[in-house]
Amino acid sequence: MAKFKVIVSEPETGTSKVVELEEARAAPFIGRKIGEVVDGSIVDMPGHKTQIMGGSDKDGFPMRPSVHGGVRRRIVLSGGVGFTPPNEGSRQRKTVRGNVITDEIVQINMKITEKPRQTKETKKSKEKKEEQPTKPATVQQQPSPPSKN
Repeated sequence: MAKFKVIVSEPETGTSKVVELEEARAAPFIGRKIGEVVDGSIVDMPGHKTQIMGGSDKDGFPMRPSVHGGVRRRIVLSGGVGFTPPNEGSRQRKTVRGNVITDEIVQINMKITEKPRQTKETKKSKEKKEEQPTKPATVQQQPSPPSKN
């Protein structure tokens, strides 16, 4: 069955998270295409929306959005995913994988497109905490001894 290493990137902070999925947890990805938006609960991020950006197969061939299907193809490339031309205008025939996720894919790259919405109450409480200035420390006065009257 399928086993995927899913790398989820957060563009705002530049961080990434690696999640390994096997068997039944990997099944929702089979048949998906590059560019599709997926619910984040599949990759242990409930409330988030993630977009499939690409991936690579078991032999290291990259997925290319312009190649339809889940098969390997040898196509002439002039740049983009799978080929960086050494000189301007040069073209070369390269092997790439199609844009559909199959069981031969090993790595899937994703990015977070939408974070969960916070409720109004939690936003207000966070704003109040930020607005309240810290009070300077006050010196505590010693209690006066009881007077003898």
